[in-house]
Amino acid sequence: MKNLLNFLARYNNLIIFLILEGIAVYLLATGNNYHNTRVVNGIRGLINGIEEKINNTRTYLNLREINENLAAENVALRNSIGRLVKRENSLFFSVSDSIYRQQYLHTSAEVINNSINRQKNFFTINKGELHGIKVDMAVTSENSVAGVIIGCFANYSVAMSFLNLDFKLSARIKSNGYFGSLSWDGRDYSHAILSEIPQHVSVNMGDTIETTGYSAIFPEGVMVGTVSDFEKIGSDFYKITISLITDFKKLHFVDIIGNMKKTEQLELEKLFQ
Repeated sequence: MKNLLNFLARYNNLIIFLILEGIAVYLLATGNNYHNTRVVNGIRGLINGIEEKINNTRTYLNLREINENLAAENVALRNSIGRLVKRENSLFFSVSDSIYRQQYLHTSAEVINNSINRQKNFFTINKGELHGIKVDMAVTSENSVAGVIIGCFANYSVAMSFLNLDFKLSARIKSNGYFGSLSWDGRDYSHAILSEIPQHVSVNMGDTIETTGYSAIFPEGVMVGTVSDFEKIGSDFYKITISLITDFKKLHFVDIIGNMKKTEQLELEKLFQ
């Protein structure tokens, strides 16, 4: 009680001023329509600003859930598209077979561990054999190449990152269809090298590079990057530098793609090797 009295005695002038100021503002606002409108609008604007900040904060906190929902929706859409794709000579298949038209199955996963600063990089996802993940399934991020599954346990899988000296990919120049071997040279995490493109081929800055589908792992037409530089080397081929679309420093949600016809293709190809 003594402390309260001391506080009032010390700040009595300020307290009286604030009370009188409040009374003056109240009388001004209630006694004049113009000032009343300005005060109400000011208070309303302040409240709206506070509500907007609260909503922005709530939206930011819900981004993780939103991203997971979007990833699940993308997977559902890709699987639906796969089932709707028509295939030639479809009369040879049973009408009751509801999935014969679909070649690729998609599922989403979250990257829980990742590296980019080694010569052989890998990343771990939070899905495994219990979720249908198998070795040699393709991994993409926002429809661009990210890696290949190389090991699975029940609930987790490890993928070889594109940023790995052992990773090789069959890729082509979209504008003219010429294909070669795409690999990472162990230097810049945002660039790779496309080789085996003959020098008589027209190559331009900004040309789109995509997968060929020849490996039976990645579907045809998955984006890889764009041409950022090229030069003629001693042989008859170009050395083409590709700016990668995937940002491996921000790798988070990924799409796992399984080729349901891979085994059939590989077994047939072995007969002629």
